[in-house]
Amino acid sequence: MEEEEEDYMSDLFIKQDVRPGLPMVRRVKDAIQKEEKQKEANEKNRQKSIKEEEKERRDLVLKSALGSENKGFALLQKMGYKSGQALGKSGEGIVEPIPLNIKTGRSGIGHEELKKRKAEEKLENYRQKLHMKKQANEQAADQFRMRFKNKQEERKMEGDLRKSQRACQQLDMQKDIDVPKETWYWLEPEEEDKNDEEDKEDECTSSDLSVSEKLHILTAYLREHHFYCIWCGTTYEDSEDLSSNCPGDSAADHD
Repeated sequence: MEEEEEDYMSDLFIKQDVRPGLPMVRRVKDAIQKEEKQKEANEKNRQKSIKEEEKERRDLVLKSALGSENKGFALLQKMGYKSGQALGKSGEGIVEPIPLNIKTGRSGIGHEELKKRKAEEKLENYRQKLHMKKQANEQAADQFRMRFKNKQEERKMEGDLRKSQRACQQLDMQKDIDVPKETWYWLEPEEEDKNDEEDKEDECTSSDLSVSEKLHILTAYLREHHFYCIWCGTTYEDSEDLSSNCPGDSAADHD
């Protein structure tokens, strides 16, 4: 009898799990289960070391309560002690025996305390380093803010100085003054005669003064000779009018 051909449209063929990679996943799962079983078998068959056996025996003895066969416990019973009763005449003592702290390592006495102390010192040093780093960062931030503030103030003073020079030039020219009292009292022209020796001397003299010093001198000149305040932006009638209506001779007085 001829073998029947496989029907690819039948339910049996369609219900087969043909997801890609499925055989590989099953093999991996089987390998993991086999490895876990092998580990369990090795753990059961492994011969315990002498230390492990001693620890198990010690734990077993410590967990079991003392019986009448123990001479010390028998003496306590003769003196009226009952199991579970606290020690002492009034029953205020301990109930459980003092636990044993068995030293299993090979280090000397005091090694653990030394180790603990070194760990605490290391932690303290780490905290100090963090604190110093934090202080350094805060100091650097303060210095940056201070530099930025000084730079802003310097720029503001430079702007006030240019405003004062422009006002001084206009007011002097209104009074037919063609030459400034000092070269830096007016704004410098775009083109300068570099061969003029007098201009060079004036430049050297003015460079010795800071921006704040120039501003103070020039504003005092404007107030004294022209009764003008750059921060008010007003020319007053006389010195009395200036002193009465102007808040002061500095930018801080006008804030």
